[in-house]
This record gives sequence, C-alpha cells and structure tokens, in this order.
Amino acid sequence: MAATLQGKRIAFLAADGVEEVEYTQPREAVENAGAQVELVSLDSGSIQAFNHLDHGKQYRVDVTVKEADAGAYDGLVLPGGVANPDFLRADPDAVRFVKSFFDAGKPVGVICHGPWTLVEADVVRGRTITSWPSLRTDLTNAGANWVDKEVVTDNGLVSSRKPDDLPAFCAKIVEEFAEGRHAA
Repeated sequence: MAATLQGKRIAFLAADGVEEVEYTQPREAVENAGAQVELVSLDSGSIQAFNHLDHGKQYRVDVTVKEADAGAYDGLVLPGGVANPDFLRADPDAVRFVKSFFDAGKPVGVICHGPWTLVEADVVRGRTITSWPSLRTDLTNAGANWVDKEVVTDNGLVSSRKPDDLPAFCAKIVEEFAEGRHAA
C-alpha cells in the first residue's frame, strides 16, 4: 500500500477551526500511501486547528486558495470542525476551488461538518452522503440523500460522520484517490 498514491498530488482545503484529527489522520494516510500533500487555505501563514473546543496545533499553509490551481491536484480532502467549513463556504475562491474538483470528476473526501462547503458549491444534488448529524437538513435541502453510515462513497465522493469513522474514511479516500477520475 505504501506506493498506492505515488505521483499523486492531494489538496487539503482547511481554515482556522479545522478539527485537528480530521486533518492529521487523513493527511498521514495519503502521505503514507505515497501522495504529495499540500494544505490550501484562505490566507497564507498558518491555520489554527482545534480538538473539539480546545486549541490544537497550528499548521503551515502551502498555498492560498486564490493562488491554487485545482487542475494540478488529483484529489481533495475537506476536513471538518464547525468553524472551518463555515469560513470556507463564505469564500468564493474556496467554493470555486471545490466545485472544480467535481466538474473534473476528481475524487473528494469530506468528513463531519465539511459538507457545508459542498452545499455552497451546489455539488451534492442527487448524491448519497453522510456527515455530522446536524448537517442532515442542510444536505437534504440541497438535494442530497443523507444516510447515517460510517463511510459512504458516491461516484468518487467519500464522506464520513465524525472522528470515530476516521479509520474507514482514511482507507476509502486512499482507495478512491488511487482510482482517480470518475465519470459524471
């Protein structure tokens, strides 16, 4: 499995308030599978991660979303945390960046509150997805079929509910990133 993603470039889009474990564990999984990972965010510098409501570590941003070229990446991960996706969905460049992965049929992994950004990008209509339970209404109102499962895959979109789901989520994103583009 160590070289499964060799030569692949994966973007992690996150902002202040990202749930630390939902950033670090998926990043470690794709790096261990051989991928090159870049942290994309709203501003240069670093982002502040959280462990629920407590401050976690800060992580260096590799490129701002305004400067990032979605075409240069093979996949995208959207970690959760409550504040993180709320900041992202309010930023037109972040929303455009996310939408471009779906337009290109590239695999995307999203966990917890991360799907809020997908709602804003209008990419969940007709898809089956899971999330933190409080997003159920938002996702169904956006046209998604929400289910309560550990991990859900729908045509390259991998979703999970919470940190407890990370082992299944990490395994599935590595698998989907290895498969590459999906037909619409």
